[in-house]
Amino acid sequence: MLLHIHPDNPNPRHIKTVIDCLLSGGVIIYPTDTIYGLGCDIFQPKAVERIARIKQIDPAKAQLSFICNDLSDLSKYCKTTDTPLYRLLKSHLPGPYTFILPASKEVPKILQNKKSTIGLRIPDNNIAR
Repeated sequence: MLLHIHPDNPNPRHIKTVIDCLLSGGVIIYPTDTIYGLGCDIFQPKAVERIARIKQIDPAKAQLSFICNDLSDLSKYCKTTDTPLYRLLKSHLPGPYTFILPASKEVPKILQNKKSTIGLRIPDNNIAR
């Protein structure tokens, strides 16, 4: 299914369709401020594995980043952030950057690498957020 979602005035019905797809384990393609990304619900391992298969990479070795809505999500998925790091993040996000941060226990193991870090993005695109 292909949905065109207006970036400034998204149709709530289309947004609900995307949310339903994600919650049912689906994979989406969505715009970010740099490129189009593949996305899924990070709490559904089968969906994360499906993205790894699409990208033709081993799910156990995949280094996938994920999107957060804003910096308030940071405390949920990142262990700790000191003031200088928080200021750096605040000055660059939302934006076209992925920050590698220490993962909290809330992050599914399939998204953590051997160093227990995550790639975190807050894109400057309303649809992605």
